[in-house]
Amino acid sequence: MASNAGVRYPSATVSEPLLPYIDIPDLPLPFLQHVPLLGRFVDPAHPPALHKFGLLVATGVYLGSVVSMRHARDRRLDEKKMSDFIFWVLIAGFVSAHVLDVVFYYPQKLLRDPLSLLRIWESLSSFGGFTGAAIGALAWRLYHRERILPYVDTVGSAFPLAWVFGRAGCSVAHDHPGRVSDAWYAVRWPGVVGRYDLGLYELFLTIPLALYVAWSWRKGPKPVGFYTGVMCVYYAPVRFLLDFFRAEENGGLVGGDPRYGGLTPAQWGCFGLFALGLAFLRASRRQGAEPPPVEGEGDDDVEDERPAAKRA
Repeated sequence: MASNAGVRYPSATVSEPLLPYIDIPDLPLPFLQHVPLLGRFVDPAHPPALHKFGLLVATGVYLGSVVSMRHARDRRLDEKKMSDFIFWVLIAGFVSAHVLDVVFYYPQKLLRDPLSLLRIWESLSSFGGFTGAAIGALAWRLYHRERILPYVDTVGSAFPLAWVFGRAGCSVAHDHPGRVSDAWYAVRWPGVVGRYDLGLYELFLTIPLALYVAWSWRKGPKPVGFYTGVMCVYYAPVRFLLDFFRAEENGGLVGGDPRYGGLTPAQWGCFGLFALGLAFLRASRRQGAEPPPVEGEGDDDVEDERPAAKRA
């Protein structure tokens, strides 16, 4: 745990940050620099390491995949197709999360070092990941000629749990620094009185969503589209408001976000995410208004005799 020794806090009559700054060291993996081909893309100034962020994100991805498969069985979806869908979404999501992060958050770095686009372990953007996941889902749909809404919503029903672990990674990496503050809920940031830790706050705000979705599923799955809609409509305003408290780009602090028209890239993305959530909720209401399927419809052992083009 990092120490704030030497930092003077206000007198007892003024609020003081109560949350500690927790610093968990990374585990260096220097041998990766000597792996053929991979070593060419390793930045000597930033050798590869097992990051606490990456470990927590990987845990979230694993748990999210397990829950998605379980929910797919509850909805009687094809498990092989569900697994394949998750793979497409994850690959496209992680690649896009890094590429768009570099393009929109570190354009100077891209001009100086174009190969940074290939080092996907260096940085990730949540909205870049959302964009990539959507691209992966659409590509899967075009390749397999399958309806994607049931698969998208099944992943959406597991995503809040995965997001809890993802934001836990952000909270221990402290890669979402906010403004300097002496509020009691600020973090005792090294070198200053305190600072908002927006990754930590988003973790706290995601937990209720994850609990609600888990409780809702146990009571009986909602119509297709409901979970993705709730997730988008809940997350968009939370992220939009939190980004107003981010550290300024030119404040000399790593993690400050650039502004475009006074808003961060994520804030601009919140408009589209919220609209998408409303569209999913509208689709779920239509699904709920439809009569229930006849018994046996959708069973894996019942062959669908419709032409493939119409099933898609």
